[in-house]
Amino acid sequence: MLGNRADAEDVLQRASLTLWRKFGDFTPGSDFFAWASSFAFYEAKNFQRMALRSPLHFDDELLQRFAEERPTDLQHREQRLAALERCIEEVEPQGRDLVREFYLKNVGLAVLAERLGRAPQTLYNKLNTLRRLLADCVNRKTAPEA
Repeated sequence: MLGNRADAEDVLQRASLTLWRKFGDFTPGSDFFAWASSFAFYEAKNFQRMALRSPLHFDDELLQRFAEERPTDLQHREQRLAALERCIEEVEPQGRDLVREFYLKNVGLAVLAERLGRAPQTLYNKLNTLRRLLADCVNRKTAPEA
């Protein structure tokens, strides 16, 4: 909703603090995610109104639509992450290690290239190939059955 990770983290932190303070108002047995999401939604709206430094300004209707679609997006995200984990296991060991080092451990391309004794462009090309293979794999595994 905010277009900037740092702003989103700030809003999430503020929403979390509000949730903590208002937790006594939560009705046990009701939908916690819906209750908590409403706090995050209003924090994001408030942030957008007040954050003049942000180049992105969404109208209330669009923000409401984002908020309504978020639970479905989160469900799909979990399915896609589970599929990605299965797909990574299908990649040959060297490729799997490269993906994990670069994406999970955030090891830079230059560091990996030096460590593996390969040219950075070679690793970049390999990562692009692996990304394409993993994306295709995830799409196959999450596609609705015909």
